[in-house]
Amino acid sequence: MPKGFAVELYFDPALENQVLKIWNVFARRQISTQLIEIEARPHITVFAGPNIEATKLRNVVNSFAAKQQPVAVTLSAIGSFSNDENVLFLAPTPTTSLLNFQEQFYESLKREGVEVGDLYCPGCWIPHCTVAQGVSRGHLADAFCILRDFKLPLSGYLFDIGLVEFPPVREHFSFPLGNALD
Repeated sequence: MPKGFAVELYFDPALENQVLKIWNVFARRQISTQLIEIEARPHITVFAGPNIEATKLRNVVNSFAAKQQPVAVTLSAIGSFSNDENVLFLAPTPTTSLLNFQEQFYESLKREGVEVGDLYCPGCWIPHCTVAQGVSRGHLADAFCILRDFKLPLSGYLFDIGLVEFPPVREHFSFPLGNALD
């Protein structure tokens, strides 16, 4: 599998733990263990690409993070992409603050000459928090029922932004929103 990179928004500890509970239920019921096995962290991806200059992106992300504040987020819907990866996710309510955050990040990448694929352009981006991937067709209905049993919405904040490389998942850096580091 070719290497990739992603810029991810991380949740506050309470919301992160609620998402991890879902991952653990899927693992115990043998529906999906991939996210735990690859040591991912619950997140919403705002940018991904195959060939990224981590040093350049570090400066862009750090500068951007310092000018932002934590963003309120409410995971309010259950979804799946119509592809063969059988990914299930929780979708955040697309608030103005979340969409503006993503658009501002997109603009900061473009200003620095970072090539951004169509999936992460404003108006095309589908914000989501993956809760299972590689779910077999035979388990999809069960997985949706399990998600429906969780008491949505789940609310919290996006607190940090970081860069990961995959596979395997390896964090290069992360910065808190609103605090300049370095």
